[in-house]
Amino acid sequence: MDLEKIKRDVRQVTLELLEAAKLDPKDAVVIGGSSSEIIGKKLGSATNMEVARAVMGTIIPILKERDIFPVVQCCEHINRALVVEREYAKLHRLDPVNVIPVETAGGGFATAAYELLDDPVVVEHVGVQAGIDIGDVFIGMHIKGVGVVVRSEIKEIGEAHLSMIRTRPKLIGGVRAKHF
Repeated sequence: MDLEKIKRDVRQVTLELLEAAKLDPKDAVVIGGSSSEIIGKKLGSATNMEVARAVMGTIIPILKERDIFPVVQCCEHINRALVVEREYAKLHRLDPVNVIPVETAGGGFATAAYELLDDPVVVEHVGVQAGIDIGDVFIGMHIKGVGVVVRSEIKEIGEAHLSMIRTRPKLIGGVRAKHF
């Protein structure tokens, strides 16, 4: 496992997503992933906190520099709840739930995010503008509007499949309508 390569690749795909998504300040990116998949193991079978902290420690500062909120998906054991900054929850009138993600119930990414965010809380539902999925953990339930796939030359982070998504407004009005 080459942590430096993982960090470089995560940095590159995060910047590619931000370029494609053209987010506004205070928008959000959902991040879901499996540290087990990154190290070549079955989903949820070998959580690796070193890998999780490397990934989150790379993505979170990039988003914060751009005033974009990180939203980190927990594992299915806590119903794919999301770790967010309290500020984001207040801004969107999201009610925090009473849980703290840990390695065995929440997953590595969420646990690392809870450690790294300034004032983390966990919420149940969001609708965000873009996302990064490392290991096919299905972040789509947290995307609002119409999702558009974002491609990268990087297809895997470690050994985990990478997919990214951004949103666009719905096109309405049919063929006679004008769209931007």
